[in-house]
Amino acid sequence: MTKRLYIQDVATRDGFQIEAAFVPTEDKIALIDTLSQTGLAKIEVTSFTSPKAIPNLRDAEEVMRGIKRVPGVEYTVLVPNVRGCERALSCQVDEINLVMSASDTHGLANLRMTPEQSLAQFREIIEVSRGSGVFVNASLSTTFGCPFEGAVPEARVHELTQRLLDLGVQGITLCDTTGMADPAQVERICRESLQRWPEAVFTAHFHNTRGMGLANALAALNAGIDRFDASLGGLGGCPYAPGASGNICTEDLVHMFQRMGLDTGVDLDALMAAAATLPELIGHDVPSAILKAGTSERRYPKPKWMNEASA
Repeated sequence: MTKRLYIQDVATRDGFQIEAAFVPTEDKIALIDTLSQTGLAKIEVTSFTSPKAIPNLRDAEEVMRGIKRVPGVEYTVLVPNVRGCERALSCQVDEINLVMSASDTHGLANLRMTPEQSLAQFREIIEVSRGSGVFVNASLSTTFGCPFEGAVPEARVHELTQRLLDLGVQGITLCDTTGMADPAQVERICRESLQRWPEAVFTAHFHNTRGMGLANALAALNAGIDRFDASLGGLGGCPYAPGASGNICTEDLVHMFQRMGLDTGVDLDALMAAAATLPELIGHDVPSAILKAGTSERRYPKPKWMNEASA
């Protein structure tokens, strides 16, 4: 496989939204500016949601207007409603990301809306964005399973995908919101989605809750997916999804793909340097395996006794 893979980092939205402490606006901007120089294809900057709902992202306008945009990097934001869409459009974002759940219970817990209600609201948001030139993506949470209801029928996932595309959504993110997916399931759903809707832009979004995040990313790759969400340091997790840990780690994902000889366009050293700033920024350690162990190219000195024996 020689085609380019596209990596989107979601740390400053998905990661920062559930941190215990507010990350200062200037620090968010500085981190995004650093990430913009690493070769990432896309950065999910923030969420234009109510400050009461997500206080950690109450500075959405300031952050979006304060970053230095790099040509070739797309800057996307989460939009929960029409008002959020209007705020986002005023900041000249490249993409708006709409979020809904494939399951009723998770939708009500996370968004206070059933899938049907979400679709009705999306119709209004898309109408507001019409003519703006902004790309419209929809993230379908619990695609691979709901922590409340269990398995989500694959037919339901495909039905909602069709309905989203009928509304005018251009991209679909298939989300493993609480790390319930397995590689066989991922490959099957991703392959079927790509075959049914070759004109749509599909992205895969995995969590590492049960240690299968990178395996699931590899399964999606084998199915033909070339766009992946990941979070610097492995930050993140849905605040309304019991037991959900962080997203798959951006630097771990890039390292795996590059070891396989695949082109991500990302400078891994620069990405790792950015990830190394996170513990001080957020006040705790991060799950990143590569930060702890280094890349697989790392070499260690021989034990002293071996050098002495050969002398």
